[in-house]
Amino acid sequence: MSVAKSKWLGDSKPISKAQAKDQSRADARRTSHERDLFRRIRTRDVCSVARQLATLLRAGMPLVPALSALVEQLRAGGGHENPLAVIMEDIARDVNSGSTLAKALGKHPGIFSNLVINMVAAGETSGTLEQVLLRVAEILENRVQLAAKVKAAVAYPLMMVVVSVAVVVFLMYVVVPSITEIFIEMERDLPWPTEMLIAVSGFVRTYLLFIAVAVCLAFFGLMAGYKTKAGRMFADRAKLKLPLFGNLFLKLELARLARTLGILLVSGIPILQAIETAKQVVQNRVIAGAMGSVKDMVGKGDSIANAIRKTGLFPPIVYHIITTGQMSGNLEEGLINIADMYDGEVELATKTLTSLLEPLVLLFMGAVVAFIVLAVLLPITEINQVL
Repeated sequence: MSVAKSKWLGDSKPISKAQAKDQSRADARRTSHERDLFRRIRTRDVCSVARQLATLLRAGMPLVPALSALVEQLRAGGGHENPLAVIMEDIARDVNSGSTLAKALGKHPGIFSNLVINMVAAGETSGTLEQVLLRVAEILENRVQLAAKVKAAVAYPLMMVVVSVAVVVFLMYVVVPSITEIFIEMERDLPWPTEMLIAVSGFVRTYLLFIAVAVCLAFFGLMAGYKTKAGRMFADRAKLKLPLFGNLFLKLELARLARTLGILLVSGIPILQAIETAKQVVQNRVIAGAMGSVKDMVGKGDSIANAIRKTGLFPPIVYHIITTGQMSGNLEEGLINIADMYDGEVELATKTLTSLLEPLVLLFMGAVVAFIVLAVLLPITEINQVL
């Protein structure tokens, strides 16, 4: 064993009980870090690691020293207990002991997806690891940006709806009863808007607790159902049929799928393996199932364009572009073009939805407040006329 390897692994003598305890503590420490990874390591962190490692390799630094330098950088930026630094240190140790980088990454599936592992393996085989790492960073960064745009398009109107409902409940529970109590004590015939307002306010005051409990139970029930296979499939199918948002979700998944598949093929990964890896990147189970069918048909000798067409899920433009790419021998570029097209459409759709839903929510809130004001002012006007 070389001196370098001994530095990472120690000698090959049987370990003592004390050494075994130390090793056990180290393993427990790594396991503890692994549990916290989803909370403390973001996709952006993995992007940064891939890009920095590619830069070090392009500068001419061998892989193991580059990994060591990366660990030092992570510790300097996030402290000695930076969980990503601990993971990268384990990877550097494995590579130094003779493992490939792809296999070392594969020991941490919670951090590095099959997409990253397969691309790195292809890069190591072809001798283009630096370029592949840059492509990995590009895919992950693009995924984060697209997801952020869609979340913004969905979250902002949703937040406005929640605030609007909270304001209406507050008015009905606190403000309206104190005002309408005066009208009730007068024992006069009230206008129908006022009677409706009093009825709704009374219902809210009487059943608010039950309504809150029912909403919470429904929410947690839906979350529990979503975690089941059938529930997740039903929800993913429903997402694609939602008005306004369904087409946006479909385009988001198609952009992610096409870019991933194109870059995998550019990296030299075989078509069936590339389809399987790209399928795992897709978050919608319906589309993932369709890609599973595509893989089966391609494995039996069908063309990828024809297989995609047979699923009936993808827009015609997708398989027409793929057909053209196959005929010209440039399928990868066709897939990247599809991804670029849908990236642009997703960005435009998010801006359109945000600009459309914001005034709709404000209009709804204005209508509710206007109705409350009208219901309060009508009896006051009638009283003034009598007097």
